Amino acid sequence: MRFKLIVSLFFAGLLLVSCGNPSELSHQMQFAEIRDQGSGTVTLAYVPSDGFSYENEEGKLTGVTIEIFRDFAAFVEEYYEVELVINYMPIDRFGNFYDTVRQAEGGIFGVANVTITEERKSELAFSPPYMRNVATLITHSDIEEISSFDDIPEIFNDLNALAFEGTLHEERLRDIVENRIPGALIYFAQSNNEIVERTAASNDYFAYVDIYNYWRASEEGMPLLRHEAGDEASEEFGIIMPLESDWHDVMAEFFEADGGYVHSDRYRQLMEAHLGAGLADLLISQMD
Repeated sequence: MRFKLIVSLFFAGLLLVSCGNPSELSHQMQFAEIRDQGSGTVTLAYVPSDGFSYENEEGKLTGVTIEIFRDFAAFVEEYYEVELVINYMPIDRFGNFYDTVRQAEGGIFGVANVTITEERKSELAFSPPYMRNVATLITHSDIEEISSFDDIPEIFNDLNALAFEGTLHEERLRDIVENRIPGALIYFAQSNNEIVERTAASNDYFAYVDIYNYWRASEEGMPLLRHEAGDEASEEFGIIMPLESDWHDVMAEFFEADGGYVHSDRYRQLMEAHLGAGLADLLISQMD
């Protein structure tokens, strides 16, 4: 795929606007409709996340998943000779984000590092995976490291779970509480950043976060401990679409073109620019 050409075309012609909240969601066009008309509007819903969907120092929306979607949009413009307008829709709560895309119709897409599961495939359409994640069990660094899940009842006995509601991490934590420390409580945070900050601030919690959340916090010197015995490296993230979206095949075409997007120099460039070289190497190695 000629990514230098695609990116230059994006900056030359792709139209960008903002959409404040789900109540402002207007008709989003299916691919067939845009192809027939030569232009149209789509919406990208996202949950703000450091490194993936955030505003930089100049106030510009950017990040790994934002730029992947922009590359997709530029690919559509070049290869199908259409013009796209993108509405950007930030949604803070993961559950609201998920339901917004699930209940929508037409050209709405979502990026929030959503894990691809068989259950979710019955509700949503997914792009091919753009990243393979490692789910990491963390506590404050004062807590003794577990060597296996069998250590949890003793070592985590005085801790409570801290979860991001509606995610697979919440399900993992519930499993630990129900099966290993049934006396523990489950508290909720509004973001991964809040989970990291509250876990680093006291030795009261255990939590699951994605490896990149832990990595970035560790690089900043936050007192967190990664319990590697709790790592799960089976998750794959995809861009989500409504189940009946006809954009699915076009999205697959983009990811599969010219040897595969996730194996391209452009993909590595984005990962290194927004996540740092060390974390980019770790995550890219998971895709091999």
